[in-house]
Amino acid sequence: MTQAIRWLQDEIADRMLQKLDIVKLDVKAALLVPAFPGKYLSAITKRFPGVRIDSVYEEDLSGISSFSFKASLFRRRVFNGAQNCSLEDYFKSGKLALPDNSVDFIFSDLLLQDLSDPRHFLQECWRVLKEGGLFSFSYLGPDTGKELRSVDADILKLKNLLSPWDMHDMGDALLGERFSDPVMDMEFLNLGYESDVLLLADAGALKLIESAPTKTLEKGLLPQKLTLEVVYGHAWAIGKQLARVQDKVAYIDVNQIGRKSR
Repeated sequence: MTQAIRWLQDEIADRMLQKLDIVKLDVKAALLVPAFPGKYLSAITKRFPGVRIDSVYEEDLSGISSFSFKASLFRRRVFNGAQNCSLEDYFKSGKLALPDNSVDFIFSDLLLQDLSDPRHFLQECWRVLKEGGLFSFSYLGPDTGKELRSVDADILKLKNLLSPWDMHDMGDALLGERFSDPVMDMEFLNLGYESDVLLLADAGALKLIESAPTKTLEKGLLPQKLTLEVVYGHAWAIGKQLARVQDKVAYIDVNQIGRKSR
């Protein structure tokens, strides 16, 4: 995401929180991946009073929103002991900068489509979640921007989303990484445009094109709308102390083996 499409992140975050209205959860520590300026932050702190909010934040911020957002990150670190790192740091290390079993809730808004290895991200979320913790997420599915596929390749060079997973792929991956009771949902959002310039700006922000054309295009060459396939889901980290089954063989940690007394 870039500044041009920030409103979409906030809108989807609001829809994610609405879907969690029926979920009862006691949250003392939450992780936002990614964290960005928006009204959803106040909604989370209101829903979970006293929550410590750790952040993997986006760096491509500018203006007043950038200053106030970075100031809020600093305050949370100083007064609440929150951990903050950038998305760039995560991409380099492949690790969330948090200890094992350290958060009750992970909130990931429109990130997974930008990951070349979403399964590794699921593994990291499992690692840092406490027993009984909740992973809530949204991402763009493979039908996002499907209208652009009809545009001549000489006019517009398209990019595929790094993660092509649909709703069913994600559900299978969650179960494969030991998450429990995954709930998946999907909806199509249609964005209409009166200007090619605005459409290209959003397509670039959504990482659907290599770059915008350098010259003005004839009217009618580009579509007047973009379809967004938005996938939502949540799943629980339950039974973290149990051995993981691989290839129908259970590998049991020696510490899980109790000695029977007479």
